[in-house]
Amino acid sequence: MLKPNPARRHATLVILIVAATTFCLGVPVASAQEKLDHFGILRQRLVADGFAAESVSQLYSRPEVFVEADGVSRFFIHSEAKLNYDQFSSPDSIEKAQRYLLENMAILGSAEETYGVDKRVITAILLVESRLGTLSGSRSALNILSTLAALTDPAFQESFWRIIPPERRVTRERFNERVQKRAEWGYRELKALLRYAQREGIDPAAITSSYAGAVGYAQFMPTNILAYAQDGNQDGRVDLLVHADAVASIANYLKRHGWQPGISREKQEKVIHAYNPSVYYVNAILKVADLLKG
Repeated sequence: MLKPNPARRHATLVILIVAATTFCLGVPVASAQEKLDHFGILRQRLVADGFAAESVSQLYSRPEVFVEADGVSRFFIHSEAKLNYDQFSSPDSIEKAQRYLLENMAILGSAEETYGVDKRVITAILLVESRLGTLSGSRSALNILSTLAALTDPAFQESFWRIIPPERRVTRERFNERVQKRAEWGYRELKALLRYAQREGIDPAAITSSYAGAVGYAQFMPTNILAYAQDGNQDGRVDLLVHADAVASIANYLKRHGWQPGISREKQEKVIHAYNPSVYYVNAILKVADLLKG
């Protein structure tokens, strides 16, 4: 029988601490086998839904594909009411938006003519969503949505709960109430992301996003990319990190949700609410658009 070895125990403890810290920060977990275990049920579900088994296996074996605990944990504490929307109507923000409007008048004017959507409203959305294309997210959309989708597995839910950073932890009851619905939503978005990447010939692991998995300057979720995104510059590709594509996509989305030239303020609010179901967001967009008219 082996005798206890204090040095070995210390080394094991250090390894466990490092592994736990790594997982919390959203960087690759310790081993390929651990990662396959976390995403195992998810991979099976994707194959059952028609994705090629070999492609799925290869994708989730890549070192840059991993559990994103830091980003996904934000889903359980996010509150629109806590966001500072007043920042977007500050003199500095309006000046930047006016400059963007002038510098991109050709593509904004074309979108307004094609879709009938006020170019100032499009500019306001770009300002709020991505600071006019300067801040669109640097996380991996694949990692965010895969982690969220994997939470349909009760065993992974338990593991994930334990590694949520303390400053982002909600009550266990609140977590339990939200997790299944958000996991199913994440799975739908993950499938859309993979289909978009396949359609456009893009590496899905290279698509960057916000912590919520929203992509590009327009901050479209993948299901909305498939449904509404447009090739604004007519280069044969839809890339929401291209201003012309982002502008045309926003315009198309608003038009498809009821925007028409000359619609009432009440109807404008309803259409923008479809883009982001937050009263704070709607008010911010229309306030910025009004200031741009001045």
